[in-house]
Amino acid sequence: MSLVAKEKNHVRLVFLGAAGVGKTALIRRFLMDTFEPKHRRTVEELHSKEYEVSGATVKVEILDTSGSYSFPAMRKLSIQNSDAFALVYAVDDAESFESIKSLREEIQEVKEDKFPPIVVVGNKAESGGERQVPAEDALSLVELDWNSRFVETSAKDNENVLEVFRELLQQANLPSRLSPALCKRRETLPTEQALRPPMNKTNSCSVC
Repeated sequence: MSLVAKEKNHVRLVFLGAAGVGKTALIRRFLMDTFEPKHRRTVEELHSKEYEVSGATVKVEILDTSGSYSFPAMRKLSIQNSDAFALVYAVDDAESFESIKSLREEIQEVKEDKFPPIVVVGNKAESGGERQVPAEDALSLVELDWNSRFVETSAKDNENVLEVFRELLQQANLPSRLSPALCKRRETLPTEQALRPPMNKTNSCSVC
């Protein structure tokens, strides 16, 4: 199998960030449409899902990494073996925002790429929550200085969660035909209506 064909039919997405920012919550919201408010420490978990796209099977793997434990060798291996990266911070935790800067530098070093496929995710952006990282500051840094994509989310309120995965799959150069497939009912996926971010109608499945 050629390298190009492999890239189009198998992709691994990795979620990186400090402890407690909601990496696991975002993944669980996407896969199972559930939210667990209690933080659970993660060492490393790999989720796998297959989609049928125009008669071909596309395998998407989602790697949930630890923010609580320091395993530099494991993190380096995760970066080496992944195709696109979600750098997650919490908008109510300025220190977690600083941590994604060093993670980006590590990705650049390991992948030997000045502009690696990265989506920066500002989680816990539910209305009424405390904020330490202004959205405009993060947007300026990520999209203007880093040339990456930026999305604010709320795993709790299911806001823009699907948008994160759409952006990651686009960064990983999967066929555009896969995007509508995400909106179809699956055993471990929420219904089409539930997938739609409640506060951003432009991100509905109709624009996949």
